[in-house]
Amino acid sequence: MTESHSYSNNAPELKTEQEIAIMREAGKIVAAAHRIAADMIKPGVRTIDIDMAIEAHFAAHNAKSLFKGYRGNHRTPYPAVTCISINEQVVHGIPSTRTLREGEIVKLDTACSVDGWCADAAVTHAVGEIRPGWRKMIDTAWDALALAIDEMGRRKWWSEVAGAMERLVDKAGFGIVRAYVGHGIGRVLHEGPQVPNFVTRDFRKFDFRLEPGLVIAVEPMVCFGTGDVSLSRDHWTVSTRDGLPSAHVEHTLAITTRGVEILTAPLEPHPSIPVPGPRSIGAAAGTENQPSGAPM
Repeated sequence: MTESHSYSNNAPELKTEQEIAIMREAGKIVAAAHRIAADMIKPGVRTIDIDMAIEAHFAAHNAKSLFKGYRGNHRTPYPAVTCISINEQVVHGIPSTRTLREGEIVKLDTACSVDGWCADAAVTHAVGEIRPGWRKMIDTAWDALALAIDEMGRRKWWSEVAGAMERLVDKAGFGIVRAYVGHGIGRVLHEGPQVPNFVTRDFRKFDFRLEPGLVIAVEPMVCFGTGDVSLSRDHWTVSTRDGLPSAHVEHTLAITTRGVEILTAPLEPHPSIPVPGPRSIGAAAGTENQPSGAPM
């Protein structure tokens, strides 16, 4: 679940190896939830049925949903364990009896906590065959996330990573959502710092260092059009103003002394859920996991 864009000087809360280990367990449950969703997403399936399956999965593993009942600064609490956003909906779409249709794209975001520690991830899926341009947009979102994971092991400041992500998306010809950003994560879903996928003059005042113990949810939101968004009457669903489609992907990432780890990495291969970045501990083995430079 994304955080609305409003920079503050909330410093990162660095995590110990033991705390990251618990977050890794939450990440495995989130990864398994995404596998359940990936297997269900097809024409004719109701989004509420996907949500109910993931809610049952969390209950079976004694994991607490971080979305259901979440209010933040919204008028009403969020009513489901997943956000399921279709086509022009960017984030925070509410599951319903609506059925998926061939050619659509679906963004599924979910998060849980285990023993008080959190993990959060999002995947964009194609429903059957989709337009080539839409596929390129989804691939660009994953490419931006892969670039972030790679650069986090090389750079000293997040602004260096965010700038590289922004350039990649711009070069591909897509827009970036700037109203919502990623976030720190730990004992609660949204911790400091805010984690944008772009760089502004204001953000440079609140830039943060990349160092061991940092755990952040990085979530590029890429649009076919401008990236300008609006909030719907349900007070949650965020859609593009121009009605063009969008893609949203996210992983919870930790910097350790061994490199950058994807805490929500898929537990086994699935065509709808690529594993971005060559340095994901647990998603790849051997020397690829070693950082190439100063860790974030």
